[in-house]
Amino acid sequence: MIIFSDIQLLRGGKVLLENATATINPGDKVGLVGKNGCGKSTLFALLKNELSLDGGNYQFPSNWELAWVAQETPALERAAIEYVIDGDREYRELERQLIAAELADNGNKVAELHGKIDTIGGYSINARAAELLNGLGFSQHQMQWNLTQFSGGWRMRLNLAQALLCRSDLLLLDEPTNHLDLDAVMWLEKWLQSYRGTLVLISHDRDFLDPVINRIIHVENQTMNSYTGNYSSFEVQRAEKLVLQQAMFQKQQKQMTHMQSYIERFRYKASKARQAQSRIKALERMEKVLPAQLDNPFTFEFREPSALPNPILMMDHVAAGYDDLLILEKIRLNLVPGSRIGLLGRNGAGKSTLIKMLAGDLPAKAGDMAFSQGVKIGYFAQHQLETLYLDDTPVQHMARIAPNSTEQQLRDYLGSFGFIGDKALEKVGPFSGGEKARLVLALIVWQRPNLLLLDEPTNHLDLDMRQALTFALQSYEGAMVIVSHDRYLLRATTDDLYLVHDRQVVPFDGDLSDYHKWLSEQQRNERREQQAAKPETNKDNSAASRKEQKRLDAEFRKQTAPIRKELTKLEKQMDKLNAIITAAETALSDSTIYEPENKAQMNEQLKLQGNAKSDLEDIEVAWMELQEQLEEMESQLNAE
Repeated sequence: MIIFSDIQLLRGGKVLLENATATINPGDKVGLVGKNGCGKSTLFALLKNELSLDGGNYQFPSNWELAWVAQETPALERAAIEYVIDGDREYRELERQLIAAELADNGNKVAELHGKIDTIGGYSINARAAELLNGLGFSQHQMQWNLTQFSGGWRMRLNLAQALLCRSDLLLLDEPTNHLDLDAVMWLEKWLQSYRGTLVLISHDRDFLDPVINRIIHVENQTMNSYTGNYSSFEVQRAEKLVLQQAMFQKQQKQMTHMQSYIERFRYKASKARQAQSRIKALERMEKVLPAQLDNPFTFEFREPSALPNPILMMDHVAAGYDDLLILEKIRLNLVPGSRIGLLGRNGAGKSTLIKMLAGDLPAKAGDMAFSQGVKIGYFAQHQLETLYLDDTPVQHMARIAPNSTEQQLRDYLGSFGFIGDKALEKVGPFSGGEKARLVLALIVWQRPNLLLLDEPTNHLDLDMRQALTFALQSYEGAMVIVSHDRYLLRATTDDLYLVHDRQVVPFDGDLSDYHKWLSEQQRNERREQQAAKPETNKDNSAASRKEQKRLDAEFRKQTAPIRKELTKLEKQMDKLNAIITAAETALSDSTIYEPENKAQMNEQLKLQGNAKSDLEDIEVAWMELQEQLEEMESQLNAE
């Protein structure tokens, strides 16, 4: 096991952890959470042996194999799949030794090495690497591309695949979903559920954390607090702990005030000096209880748009693409004030292409696309972060779009986005990705858009900022179109889901659970098509053969009827639990529930939400296991 005992970690003179203690047991799946800059990534660096402690003790199993995602991808003329296989260093070393043994014509050594390669699963490594790449969104063709052909985001996916392929005892993942779309996030979630080693995961995606982890280590106030259960359970436990902590703080403050009053009254009276000195020492020895920090540091809201034309946008048989490549066609979409649309679709289907066309960054190739007069677009995409002026401060950025506002007004506004005090006067260049994203959001919100286009807005944002963004979007009055892999954000802020698939953009009849089923169906169909495309050998296409196939199909339906019946039952249970979660989230989105007199109601809703999410996790796992069983049976039938 991993044991941190009263550890101290410093960075640039700043104390990140002081007398912090925690234990990670073999097989634990730990969510490491806390505000940006609290020391989570520094803890990862300690685990990777990239730095040493400034105080305390740290124990780590000497025989454990570590895996983590590299931050850089070398620009090599090397095929993607070969780069991923490089993640298994032992296999590559055995492969090198085998080549040398064959060249030396050393038969005994060759046989020994073949045995070792077989023991570590080396003969299935190409299939495993291809499976990982496929799950992360790479096509069969892309697996043979050189690393130089991929953009930065796709190279990060390759690094993730390399880390997952490595046979590790401890897997460290720091925001692994940042460069993934929703499909890949769902696949990674399932993969991590079946990972047999110890996992430490930093993530700001609560819906990704919940089904994967069974423990939380919360870094706060320079210490580490451990909680059993998933993230939803942690929220409930921490809320209860904070209520108790606040009561203890108030009680201690009352005691300290009483003692201080006694000291001030009697410290200079000879008859009471001893008692006064005793109380002074008691105050010095007293372990201070910190006040509970219940408030989110981010408290912004979208300002009312200056105009709300109706409709905002009309599209009729619109097509989109690049040069001669057609991506989308026959799009019919009307946006009116209050439209809240979430875009779903597989990687490369055209979600970002649609957003770019709506933003005016990409002209329509055909059809009619008309904006009403007075439309003001607020567009957030990852490339927007690159438009910031690195030598300017947040205040200077704001002054460009608000020349008539005073510096104090701008600083007050920026404070709601976390740029407090001198932070608003620092140059943007050294800012983290999360800080730059917050600044871009601040610039968008100030301009009062009536059409909001968000392409993966939560990348780099911590949980507090994601929560603030969610609340702000819930009261936004304009039209909104969003692409996000954050399922919590999608569920909490959108009213309609549209599916981008097969060059079409159409309403999706269902929720995110239904989308997961749709994805599974698409994958099954692709496997069937691949199977059908294989050259047929010794196939008898006679009437007798077709009759036999019908008999086998009927027998298969009868054989799988109990599984399909159970799947339907589980799906109904998931629908009920999703309804409970939605109702709880709606209640918790009301700011009045956090007032002191509504504490019991808040705790009840948190409990309902946590229990429902926990039950939903168990049912989804059962559903996926049955679905896999059904798919395997279908695969066997097709093979026969």
